[in-house]
Amino acid sequence: MTSTVPKILIVGGGYAGFYTAWKLEKLLGRNEAEVTLVDPLPYMTYQPFLPEVAAGEIEPRHVVVGLRRHLKRTNVIAGKVTGIEHAKKTVTITPIVGDETWTREYDQIVVTAGAVSRTFPIPGIAENAIGLKTIEEAVAIRDRLTSNFDRASVLPAGPERDRLLTVVVVGGGFAGIEVFAELRAYASSLLKQYPTLTFDDTHFHLIEAMGRIMPEVSQKTSEWVLADLAKKGAFVHLDTQVKGAVDGVVELSTGEQLPTDLIIWTAGVMANPTVVRGSDLPVEERGRIRTRPDLRVGTDEEFVEGAWAAGDVSAVPDLSGGGVGGFCVPNAQHAVRQGKLMAKNLVAVLRGEEPKQYFHKNLGAVAGLGLYNGAFQSGKIALTGLIAWFAHRGYHGLAMPTWERKFRVVGDWMQNIVHGRETVSLETVQNPRATFEEFAARPRPAQPAAEPAPADKKPEAVAAK
Repeated sequence: MTSTVPKILIVGGGYAGFYTAWKLEKLLGRNEAEVTLVDPLPYMTYQPFLPEVAAGEIEPRHVVVGLRRHLKRTNVIAGKVTGIEHAKKTVTITPIVGDETWTREYDQIVVTAGAVSRTFPIPGIAENAIGLKTIEEAVAIRDRLTSNFDRASVLPAGPERDRLLTVVVVGGGFAGIEVFAELRAYASSLLKQYPTLTFDDTHFHLIEAMGRIMPEVSQKTSEWVLADLAKKGAFVHLDTQVKGAVDGVVELSTGEQLPTDLIIWTAGVMANPTVVRGSDLPVEERGRIRTRPDLRVGTDEEFVEGAWAAGDVSAVPDLSGGGVGGFCVPNAQHAVRQGKLMAKNLVAVLRGEEPKQYFHKNLGAVAGLGLYNGAFQSGKIALTGLIAWFAHRGYHGLAMPTWERKFRVVGDWMQNIVHGRETVSLETVQNPRATFEEFAARPRPAQPAAEPAPADKKPEAVAAK
């Protein structure tokens, strides 16, 4: 029997998508609507914790929220939405296994497909760099740096050891500065376990094309962060661009060359191109879905019936006046709150009521800069050092969704106080069958068939030979 209840389809299980589904389960009656969420990953990642994962302060699985575990009444599909034909109210879904696609109908669509790392056609970046948008990337960064300490510890001083112990981060926004500072602190903590290496053997460089870092905070706070990084032996190159990264050698616009085994790219994001380009929904000049303040797709003059968008994939007007270009900036603050309002507005429309407009005044910005160090800015209030570090952990500890995840993260922090960071590399997980293959028994190669004896010779003569 075909269901007649409205079908809500959510594209993407990041902040906005997860919170939309989570809130819908609390607001909707049991048979009021059918909710489906499509995402290739089975979890939502709390991205502000990725620098701490990369620095061994938080267990990776503790910063992801299982979709199926916490969305009890939502149908979760493991796949990608590769096409949206809103004129027919259908989507094309490509599963995570196999090439066969299928279409699915909906009545209301919520596009929350998020953003991906925005790169430029710089030689060598695609082949050698790694981003910081996923939990897998954060784990790989930690494992690479830790394993490089193992490799460097048995090498004599020289170019190869320097290369292994050089880290280059591209991008001086919050994500770049946080992972840069966290890794610098992590590397310093590793040194006591490697007596053959010294602080001077480690080299950390951050490349920023603008004349300052962290535009979200005041100039004074930005300068404090720069001075703090310099005290810890980390170099920040302002007004500098990356011209190439071929074979792991980062070439700068200043002419300097930095051989490295770890290049981390954090220089901006862009709306998920797979979803945006495969959709017939209106898109603005920066490649985001054009969205109204009430989160319906469209303009102030008219909206697209049954289409909604939120988070990094959308261009939502910032009614507080604090956005960039008049739109909400792509961060967790907005995505989480938009997801919650999205659920309320969807329920309101289903019940014949009017949706509300999204309004959120930026609470400020807070960054962790290694254990017991941070920076915080809210309006004219600026904090640095230990008190800012407490503000950072307090804010994100509360913002982490579900009590179960909060307890796990706080438990990791408490463990760090007693036992210190986790410094074990599991880089071999990326090739888990290596040891098995090395020692696995294999069939003996087939022996070549014996050549037949010549017809003019007797068997005895052949045997005698």
